[in-house]
Formats: sequence, C-alpha cells, structure tokens
Amino acid sequence: MIEKTRGIVLHTLRYGDAKVIATLFTESRGAVSFMVRIPRNRRSALQSVLLSPLSMLEVDIDYQENAQLQRMVDLRIDEPYQSLPYHPMKQTIALFLGEFLYYSLREEGSNPQLYAYLVNSLLWLDAREEGYANFPLTFLIRLSRFLGIWPDTEEAQKALPEEERPLVPLMMRMDFATMHLFRFSRDQRARLLQVVNDYYRTHVPHFPELRSMAILREVLS
Repeated sequence: MIEKTRGIVLHTLRYGDAKVIATLFTESRGAVSFMVRIPRNRRSALQSVLLSPLSMLEVDIDYQENAQLQRMVDLRIDEPYQSLPYHPMKQTIALFLGEFLYYSLREEGSNPQLYAYLVNSLLWLDAREEGYANFPLTFLIRLSRFLGIWPDTEEAQKALPEEERPLVPLMMRMDFATMHLFRFSRDQRARLLQVVNDYYRTHVPHFPELRSMAILREVLS
C-alpha cells in the first residue's frame, strides 16, 4: 500500500547511472533509506535538487516492513527554502547538519516531536538574515534532549581547560531567540563545536569524526 509522509533528506549516495540511495528522516517512520530512480530526462536535474541535503519533501512510499531499502514512488517539495541552498555560509551549515543528523538519527524511529523540531529549526535558519553564527551549537545542544542524551554541564566542562570551562554553561543557556547575544571568539566556538561533537561520539553508537567539521569551523570564524 502506498503511504504519504514528509521527510528531510540527510544523505544521498549514487548507485549506478540512474539510481540514488537516499536516507531521509521521515515524520511517520523515522530514518528510512530509499532506492530512488533518477529518470534520464528533464526531471533528472529537478530530482537531484530535491534530494540535496536537508531538503524537506513530501513523499509517496511503497513501505515494506522488512525491506532494507524502501521504494519511493514520488517526491515533491514540502517546505521551500528561500536562502538556505543559496547562501554560502548557510549552505555550509546545512552540509554539516546533514552529515551530523545522518549519523545521529540513522537508527532513530518515529518521533514526530523531533521531526517538528528539525523543520522549525531549519526554517528559522532559512529566514534569518544575520546573527546565526551560534546556530550549529544551539541546534545540536537542543537536539540532544530529543535523543535522551542531554549533557550534564559539569561533565561537559571536564573536556575543556579550566580557563575555558565557563563557556559551557553559557552554551547550554543559548536558544534561537538569544544566541546572537553570546559572543565567542573563533577559537572558542571551534572548541565548543569539538566538545559537542565528541559528546555525541561518546553517546551515539558508531558516530564518526565528521568531514564537514573543519569546513564549518572556517566559515564560522
């Protein structure tokens, strides 16, 4: 039976000349990997754009309970971005978050509250014109609550030299409305990003060192 759901693209991998394996975090099923055929016609370029990192889609799927790869029957845009795919700094953040979410959510089941958090956060970033350098830190700290791994402040401080430990409670207090008020130097923000990444690597099985981390640190400097 064909079912409709919404999903956020986390990762894609070319499979031959006309197929893509796409992993989405869906509203109804959690993380699901699909085999998607890319037609050799005018729609090919459109589907490639739709499957870019963090695209928010409506999808029709032929879901089979025990299948490792599901079949995507159709896909279309759900929430269109206005700036995220086109602004260099936001694009770098999106690539980082796509990689981060792929590894942190790939075993996650249905979680509508988490899905709503992802959608609302990404649309907030898309609409923001300035003052979002702390978005990755704020987003990842808040994400940990949905995954049941909200960090203990004292434990997190142990990962930093003593003179940098006061940065941790500041980071923990940030939310999207106030994060522009928190001023971190390039080195401080880089250290905090590394602390958060290491925290996830400790608490999420098979979470690797992310390739996009170094690029993000440069862009947010």
